[in-house]
Amino acid sequence: MSKIHELGYLAEKVEELKNTGVYRKLPILESPCDAEIILNGKKVINLSSNNYLGFANHPRIKEVAKQAIDTYGVGSGAVRTIVGNTALHEELDRTIATFKREDAAIAFQSGFNCNAGAIQAITEKGDLIISDSLNHASIIDGCRLSRADKTVFQHSDMEDLERVLKERRENYRNVLIITDGVFSMDGDIAKLPEIVALAEKYECMTYVDDAHGSGVLGESGRGTVDHFGLHGRVDFSMGTLSKAIGSIGGYVACNKTAYEWLNHRGRPILFSTSIPPASVAAAIEAIKMLMESTEYTDRLWNNARYFKEKLTALGFDTGNSETPITPVMVGDEAKTMAFSRKLLENGVYVSGIVFPTVPRGAGRLRCMVTAGHTKEQLDQAITIFENTAQEIGIL
Repeated sequence: MSKIHELGYLAEKVEELKNTGVYRKLPILESPCDAEIILNGKKVINLSSNNYLGFANHPRIKEVAKQAIDTYGVGSGAVRTIVGNTALHEELDRTIATFKREDAAIAFQSGFNCNAGAIQAITEKGDLIISDSLNHASIIDGCRLSRADKTVFQHSDMEDLERVLKERRENYRNVLIITDGVFSMDGDIAKLPEIVALAEKYECMTYVDDAHGSGVLGESGRGTVDHFGLHGRVDFSMGTLSKAIGSIGGYVACNKTAYEWLNHRGRPILFSTSIPPASVAAAIEAIKMLMESTEYTDRLWNNARYFKEKLTALGFDTGNSETPITPVMVGDEAKTMAFSRKLLENGVYVSGIVFPTVPRGAGRLRCMVTAGHTKEQLDQAITIFENTAQEIGIL
Protein backbone atom coordinates (compact mmCIF):
# COMPACT_ATOMS: atom_id res chain seq x y z
CA MET A 1 0.00 0.00 0.00
CA SER A 2 1.23 3.48 -0.84
CA LYS A 3 2.39 5.51 2.17
CA ILE A 4 -0.14 8.19 1.39
CA HIS A 5 -2.93 5.70 2.15
CA GLU A 6 -1.50 4.59 5.48
CA LEU A 7 -2.69 7.83 7.13
CA GLY A 8 0.32 7.89 9.41
CA TYR A 9 -0.59 11.30 10.79
CA LEU A 10 -3.84 9.86 12.16
CA ALA A 11 -2.02 6.87 13.62
CA GLU A 12 0.19 9.32 15.51
CA LYS A 13 -2.87 11.12 16.87
CA VAL A 14 -4.43 7.83 18.01
CA GLU A 15 -1.18 6.90 19.74
CA GLU A 16 -1.25 10.27 21.51
CA LEU A 17 -4.72 9.42 22.85
CA LYS A 18 -3.35 6.18 24.24
CA ASN A 19 -0.33 7.88 25.79
CA THR A 20 -2.49 10.45 27.59
CA GLY A 21 -4.86 7.81 28.98
CA VAL A 22 -8.01 8.94 27.15
CA TYR A 23 -8.16 6.32 24.39
CA ARG A 24 -11.31 4.21 24.54
CA LYS A 25 -13.25 1.65 22.56
CA LEU A 26 -16.97 1.89 22.01
CA PRO A 27 -18.97 -0.03 24.63
CA ILE A 28 -21.37 -2.62 23.21
CA LEU A 29 -24.93 -2.63 24.55
CA GLU A 30 -26.59 -6.05 24.43
CA SER A 31 -29.96 -5.17 25.99
CA PRO A 32 -32.56 -2.39 25.93
CA CYS A 33 -31.28 0.93 27.26
CA ASP A 34 -32.74 0.81 30.76
CA ALA A 35 -31.79 1.42 34.40
CA GLU A 36 -29.87 -1.86 34.29
CA ILE A 37 -28.23 -3.03 31.08
CA ILE A 38 -26.03 -5.75 29.65
CA LEU A 39 -22.85 -3.97 28.55
CA ASN A 40 -19.91 -5.85 27.06
CA GLY A 41 -21.52 -9.06 28.35
CA LYS A 42 -21.93 -7.83 31.94
CA LYS A 43 -25.01 -6.70 33.85
CA VAL A 44 -24.45 -3.21 35.30
CA ILE A 45 -26.40 -0.24 36.67
CA ASN A 46 -26.68 2.31 33.88
CA LEU A 47 -25.91 5.93 34.84
CA SER A 48 -24.93 7.10 31.38
CA SER A 49 -28.00 7.32 29.17
CA ASN A 50 -30.17 10.31 28.30
CA ASN A 51 -33.26 8.10 28.68
CA TYR A 52 -34.50 10.41 31.44
CA LEU A 53 -38.03 9.04 31.74
CA GLY A 54 -37.44 5.39 30.90
CA PHE A 55 -39.41 5.76 27.66
CA ALA A 56 -36.86 4.07 25.38
CA ASN A 57 -38.13 0.65 26.46
CA HIS A 58 -41.66 1.47 27.62
CA PRO A 59 -44.23 -1.22 26.58
CA ARG A 60 -46.90 1.29 25.53
CA ILE A 61 -44.47 3.16 23.31
CA LYS A 62 -43.01 0.00 21.79
CA GLU A 63 -46.49 -1.20 20.85
CA VAL A 64 -47.34 1.89 18.79
CA ALA A 65 -43.93 1.68 17.10
CA LYS A 66 -44.71 -1.88 16.02
CA GLN A 67 -48.09 -0.80 14.69
CA ALA A 68 -46.45 1.99 12.68
CA ILE A 69 -44.13 -0.52 11.01
CA ASP A 70 -47.14 -2.64 10.02
CA THR A 71 -48.86 0.43 8.54
CA TYR A 72 -45.97 2.40 6.99
CA GLY A 73 -42.98 0.04 6.83
CA VAL A 74 -39.56 0.43 8.41
CA GLY A 75 -38.43 3.52 6.50
CA SER A 76 -40.07 6.64 5.10
CA GLY A 77 -38.27 6.29 1.78
CA ALA A 78 -37.60 9.95 1.02
CA VAL A 79 -37.13 13.44 2.35
CA ARG A 80 -40.22 15.19 3.73
CA THR A 81 -40.49 17.49 0.70
CA ILE A 82 -40.90 14.57 -1.72
CA VAL A 83 -42.80 11.56 -0.40
CA GLY A 84 -41.32 11.04 3.07
CA ASN A 85 -43.87 13.19 4.88
CA THR A 86 -46.40 10.70 6.24
CA ALA A 87 -49.55 11.50 8.15
CA LEU A 88 -47.55 10.51 11.23
CA HIS A 89 -44.94 13.20 10.56
CA GLU A 90 -47.69 15.81 10.29
CA GLU A 91 -49.23 14.56 13.53
CA LEU A 92 -45.85 14.73 15.24
CA ASP A 93 -45.41 18.40 14.29
CA ARG A 94 -48.87 19.24 15.64
CA THR A 95 -48.37 17.21 18.82
CA ILE A 96 -45.05 18.91 19.58
CA ALA A 97 -46.54 22.37 19.03
CA THR A 98 -49.42 21.58 21.38
CA PHE A 99 -47.08 20.14 24.02
CA LYS A 100 -44.66 23.06 23.84
CA ARG A 101 -47.54 25.59 23.79
CA GLU A 102 -46.22 27.16 20.61
CA ASP A 103 -47.91 28.08 17.32
CA ALA A 104 -46.02 25.50 15.25
CA ALA A 105 -43.19 22.98 15.26
CA ILE A 106 -41.20 21.11 12.65
CA ALA A 107 -39.44 17.79 13.25
CA PHE A 108 -35.89 17.10 12.05
CA GLN A 109 -33.95 13.82 11.98
CA SER A 110 -31.93 14.66 15.11
CA GLY A 111 -31.21 17.45 17.53
CA PHE A 112 -27.85 17.96 15.86
CA ASN A 113 -29.63 18.34 12.52
CA CYS A 114 -31.91 20.97 14.04
CA ASN A 115 -29.02 23.20 14.98
CA ALA A 116 -27.06 22.48 11.80
CA GLY A 117 -30.10 23.22 9.65
CA ALA A 118 -32.10 25.87 11.45
CA ILE A 119 -29.39 28.31 12.52
CA GLN A 120 -28.07 28.80 9.01
CA ALA A 121 -31.61 29.06 7.65
CA ILE A 122 -32.65 31.92 9.93
CA THR A 123 -29.43 33.98 9.77
CA GLU A 124 -27.37 35.28 6.87
CA LYS A 125 -24.59 37.68 5.93
CA GLY A 126 -25.20 41.01 7.64
CA ASP A 127 -26.55 39.33 10.78
CA LEU A 128 -24.82 38.54 14.08
CA ILE A 129 -25.05 35.39 16.20
CA ILE A 130 -24.19 35.70 19.91
CA SER A 131 -23.62 32.33 21.57
CA ASP A 132 -22.96 31.23 25.15
CA SER A 133 -19.37 30.02 25.53
CA LEU A 134 -20.50 26.60 26.82
CA ASN A 135 -23.13 25.90 24.17
CA HIS A 136 -23.34 22.41 22.68
CA ALA A 137 -21.09 21.37 19.78
CA SER A 138 -24.09 21.24 17.44
CA ILE A 139 -24.77 24.93 18.09
CA ILE A 140 -21.14 25.74 17.40
CA ASP A 141 -21.28 23.81 14.12
CA GLY A 142 -24.63 25.36 13.21
CA CYS A 143 -23.17 28.83 13.73
CA ARG A 144 -20.16 27.94 11.58
CA LEU A 145 -22.48 26.96 8.73
CA SER A 146 -24.17 30.35 8.81
CA ARG A 147 -22.75 33.26 6.81
CA ALA A 148 -23.56 35.57 9.72
CA ASP A 149 -20.85 37.03 11.95
CA LYS A 150 -20.38 35.20 15.25
CA THR A 151 -19.26 36.04 18.75
CA VAL A 152 -19.58 34.50 22.20
CA PHE A 153 -20.42 35.78 25.67
CA GLN A 154 -18.98 34.27 28.82
CA HIS A 155 -21.07 31.45 30.22
CA SER A 156 -24.31 32.76 31.75
CA ASP A 157 -22.68 36.16 32.28
CA MET A 158 -25.39 38.72 31.62
CA GLU A 159 -23.04 41.67 32.02
CA ASP A 160 -20.82 40.23 29.28
CA LEU A 161 -23.82 39.57 27.04
CA GLU A 162 -24.97 43.17 27.42
CA ARG A 163 -21.43 44.40 26.76
CA VAL A 164 -21.47 42.57 23.42
CA LEU A 165 -24.91 43.98 22.59
CA LYS A 166 -23.87 47.53 23.43
CA GLU A 167 -20.73 47.26 21.34
CA ARG A 168 -22.11 45.48 18.28
CA ARG A 169 -25.91 45.55 18.01
CA GLU A 170 -26.17 48.72 15.94
CA ASN A 171 -23.89 47.29 13.24
CA TYR A 172 -26.26 44.48 12.23
CA ARG A 173 -29.71 44.05 10.72
CA ASN A 174 -30.68 40.97 12.76
CA VAL A 175 -29.07 39.57 15.91
CA LEU A 176 -29.73 36.06 17.21
CA ILE A 177 -28.84 35.15 20.81
CA ILE A 178 -28.39 31.40 21.27
CA THR A 179 -28.14 29.44 24.50
CA ASP A 180 -28.57 25.92 25.77
CA GLY A 181 -31.58 25.68 28.09
CA VAL A 182 -29.81 23.12 30.27
CA PHE A 183 -26.05 22.80 29.83
CA SER A 184 -25.30 19.15 29.18
CA MET A 185 -21.95 18.82 30.93
CA ASP A 186 -22.67 20.78 34.13
CA GLY A 187 -26.43 20.49 34.48
CA ASP A 188 -26.97 24.20 35.14
CA ILE A 189 -29.90 26.14 33.69
CA ALA A 190 -29.58 29.16 31.40
CA LYS A 191 -30.55 32.55 32.80
CA LEU A 192 -33.31 32.66 30.24
CA PRO A 193 -35.47 35.45 31.73
CA GLU A 194 -32.45 37.78 31.77
CA ILE A 195 -31.43 36.74 28.24
CA VAL A 196 -34.94 37.36 26.93
CA ALA A 197 -35.11 40.75 28.66
CA LEU A 198 -31.82 41.80 27.03
CA ALA A 199 -32.98 40.46 23.67
CA GLU A 200 -36.14 42.54 23.88
CA LYS A 201 -34.22 45.62 25.04
CA TYR A 202 -31.84 45.40 22.07
CA GLU A 203 -34.39 44.02 19.57
CA CYS A 204 -32.79 40.61 19.10
CA MET A 205 -34.16 37.15 18.39
CA THR A 206 -33.65 34.28 20.84
CA TYR A 207 -32.95 30.59 20.21
CA VAL A 208 -32.92 28.01 23.02
CA ASP A 209 -31.45 24.52 22.62
CA ASP A 210 -33.62 22.62 25.07
CA ALA A 211 -32.30 19.12 24.38
CA HIS A 212 -31.77 18.46 28.10
CA GLY A 213 -34.68 20.61 29.26
CA SER A 214 -37.43 18.94 27.21
CA GLY A 215 -39.06 16.20 29.24
CA VAL A 216 -37.27 17.47 32.36
CA LEU A 217 -38.14 21.09 33.19
CA GLY A 218 -41.52 22.81 33.12
CA GLU A 219 -44.97 21.32 33.51
CA SER A 220 -44.71 17.62 32.58
CA GLY A 221 -41.39 18.34 30.92
CA ARG A 222 -42.47 21.11 28.57
CA GLY A 223 -39.01 22.62 28.83
CA THR A 224 -37.06 25.64 29.91
CA VAL A 225 -39.35 28.17 28.24
CA ASP A 226 -42.31 26.76 30.16
CA HIS A 227 -40.23 26.50 33.35
CA PHE A 228 -39.71 30.28 33.29
CA GLY A 229 -43.13 31.17 31.82
CA LEU A 230 -41.66 32.76 28.71
CA HIS A 231 -44.10 31.54 26.06
CA GLY A 232 -44.33 33.94 23.14
CA ARG A 233 -41.06 35.64 24.06
CA VAL A 234 -38.56 33.03 22.76
CA ASP A 235 -38.46 32.86 18.97
CA PHE A 236 -36.99 29.39 18.48
CA SER A 237 -37.20 26.52 20.98
CA MET A 238 -35.28 23.49 19.81
CA GLY A 239 -35.51 20.08 21.46
CA THR A 240 -34.80 16.42 20.89
CA LEU A 241 -36.94 13.31 20.64
CA SER A 242 -34.02 11.05 21.54
CA LYS A 243 -33.47 11.86 25.21
CA ALA A 244 -36.47 12.13 27.54
CA ILE A 245 -38.85 11.23 24.70
CA GLY A 246 -36.95 7.97 24.16
CA SER A 247 -37.09 7.82 20.34
CA ILE A 248 -34.96 9.64 17.74
CA GLY A 249 -35.18 13.05 16.11
CA GLY A 250 -35.39 16.71 17.00
CA TYR A 251 -37.66 19.68 16.47
CA VAL A 252 -37.85 23.43 16.37
CA ALA A 253 -40.94 24.99 17.96
CA CYS A 254 -41.63 28.50 16.67
CA ASN A 255 -44.30 30.70 15.10
CA LYS A 256 -46.01 29.80 11.84
CA THR A 257 -43.89 32.12 9.73
CA ALA A 258 -40.67 30.51 10.97
CA TYR A 259 -42.21 27.07 10.41
CA GLU A 260 -42.96 27.91 6.78
CA TRP A 261 -39.42 29.20 6.23
CA LEU A 262 -37.72 26.19 7.84
CA ASN A 263 -39.94 23.95 5.74
CA HIS A 264 -38.40 25.57 2.65
CA ARG A 265 -34.83 26.28 3.78
CA GLY A 266 -33.97 23.84 6.59
CA ARG A 267 -31.41 21.79 4.69
CA PRO A 268 -31.89 18.49 6.59
CA ILE A 269 -35.60 18.73 5.74
CA LEU A 270 -34.71 19.12 2.07
CA PHE A 271 -31.79 16.75 1.73
CA SER A 272 -32.02 13.96 4.32
CA THR A 273 -34.56 11.12 4.58
CA SER A 274 -37.19 11.78 7.24
CA ILE A 275 -37.48 10.00 10.59
CA PRO A 276 -38.62 6.35 10.28
CA PRO A 277 -42.35 5.85 10.94
CA ALA A 278 -41.85 3.67 14.03
CA SER A 279 -39.74 6.37 15.66
CA VAL A 280 -42.28 9.05 14.78
CA ALA A 281 -45.14 7.04 16.29
CA ALA A 282 -43.07 6.37 19.41
CA ALA A 283 -42.35 10.08 19.87
CA ILE A 284 -46.03 11.00 19.47
CA GLU A 285 -47.07 8.43 22.08
CA ALA A 286 -44.36 9.52 24.53
CA ILE A 287 -45.46 13.16 24.29
CA LYS A 288 -49.10 12.13 24.80
CA MET A 289 -48.05 10.28 27.96
CA LEU A 290 -46.37 13.42 29.27
CA MET A 291 -49.49 15.47 28.57
CA GLU A 292 -51.57 12.94 30.51
CA SER A 293 -49.57 12.94 33.75
CA THR A 294 -46.63 14.37 35.71
CA GLU A 295 -45.84 10.87 37.01
CA TYR A 296 -42.67 10.40 35.01
CA THR A 297 -41.12 13.82 35.57
CA ASP A 298 -41.99 13.65 39.28
CA ARG A 299 -40.20 10.32 39.61
CA LEU A 300 -37.19 11.62 37.67
CA TRP A 301 -36.76 14.61 39.99
CA ASN A 302 -37.27 12.55 43.15
CA ASN A 303 -34.54 10.14 42.05
CA ALA A 304 -32.20 12.94 41.00
CA ARG A 305 -32.49 14.78 44.32
CA TYR A 306 -31.99 11.55 46.26
CA PHE A 307 -28.87 10.63 44.31
CA LYS A 308 -27.30 14.11 44.54
CA GLU A 309 -27.87 14.34 48.29
CA LYS A 310 -26.25 10.95 48.89
CA LEU A 311 -23.20 11.74 46.73
CA THR A 312 -22.72 15.17 48.29
CA ALA A 313 -22.94 13.70 51.80
CA LEU A 314 -20.06 11.37 50.91
CA GLY A 315 -17.89 14.32 49.88
CA PHE A 316 -18.18 14.17 46.09
CA ASP A 317 -18.15 17.47 44.18
CA THR A 318 -21.24 17.62 41.95
CA GLY A 319 -20.46 21.06 40.57
CA ASN A 320 -23.21 23.59 39.83
CA SER A 321 -25.89 21.18 38.64
CA GLU A 322 -29.52 22.30 38.97
CA THR A 323 -30.99 19.34 37.06
CA PRO A 324 -30.82 15.52 37.01
CA ILE A 325 -27.48 15.79 35.14
CA THR A 326 -25.05 15.12 37.99
CA PRO A 327 -21.34 15.64 37.29
CA VAL A 328 -18.83 14.11 39.69
CA MET A 329 -15.81 16.37 39.30
CA VAL A 330 -12.40 14.67 39.11
CA GLY A 331 -10.16 17.08 37.16
CA ASP A 332 -7.32 15.01 35.74
CA GLU A 333 -8.25 13.35 32.42
CA ALA A 334 -6.42 10.06 32.96
CA LYS A 335 -7.75 9.71 36.51
CA THR A 336 -11.27 10.45 35.25
CA MET A 337 -11.11 7.64 32.70
CA ALA A 338 -9.53 5.27 35.23
CA PHE A 339 -12.39 5.99 37.66
CA SER A 340 -14.93 5.25 34.92
CA ARG A 341 -13.25 1.97 33.97
CA LYS A 342 -13.02 0.80 37.58
CA LEU A 343 -16.67 1.64 38.24
CA LEU A 344 -17.63 -0.49 35.26
CA GLU A 345 -15.60 -3.38 36.64
CA ASN A 346 -17.49 -2.96 39.93
CA GLY A 347 -20.94 -2.85 38.37
CA VAL A 348 -21.79 0.77 37.47
CA TYR A 349 -21.53 2.25 33.99
CA VAL A 350 -20.95 5.99 33.97
CA SER A 351 -19.14 7.86 31.22
CA GLY A 352 -15.92 9.73 31.79
CA ILE A 353 -16.08 13.16 30.15
CA VAL A 354 -12.76 14.76 29.22
CA PHE A 355 -11.25 17.20 26.72
CA PRO A 356 -12.36 18.18 24.08
CA THR A 357 -15.92 17.74 25.38
CA VAL A 358 -14.99 19.79 28.46
CA PRO A 359 -11.94 22.04 29.05
CA ARG A 360 -8.61 20.45 29.96
CA GLY A 361 -8.37 19.76 33.67
CA ALA A 362 -12.16 19.67 34.06
CA GLY A 363 -12.65 15.91 33.68
CA ARG A 364 -15.72 14.50 35.34
CA LEU A 365 -18.06 11.53 35.44
CA ARG A 366 -21.47 12.60 34.19
CA CYS A 367 -24.16 10.67 36.05
CA MET A 368 -27.57 10.52 34.40
CA VAL A 369 -30.26 9.46 36.87
CA THR A 370 -33.59 8.47 35.33
CA ALA A 371 -37.19 7.89 36.34
CA GLY A 372 -36.55 4.21 35.71
CA HIS A 373 -34.08 3.73 38.55
CA THR A 374 -35.28 2.21 41.82
CA LYS A 375 -34.01 3.50 45.16
CA GLU A 376 -32.31 0.11 45.65
CA GLN A 377 -30.39 0.53 42.39
CA LEU A 378 -29.37 4.06 43.34
CA ASP A 379 -28.23 2.94 46.79
CA GLN A 380 -26.19 0.15 45.24
CA ALA A 381 -24.62 2.57 42.75
CA ILE A 382 -23.75 5.05 45.53
CA THR A 383 -22.06 2.31 47.56
CA ILE A 384 -20.04 1.27 44.51
CA PHE A 385 -19.09 4.92 43.90
CA GLU A 386 -17.85 5.28 47.46
CA ASN A 387 -15.86 2.03 47.51
CA THR A 388 -14.34 2.59 44.07
CA ALA A 389 -13.33 6.18 44.83
CA GLN A 390 -11.60 5.02 48.01
CA GLU A 391 -9.94 2.17 46.13
CA ILE A 392 -8.26 4.45 43.60
CA GLY A 393 -7.61 7.37 45.96
CA ILE A 394 -10.18 9.87 44.76
CA LEU A 395 -12.24 10.06 47.96
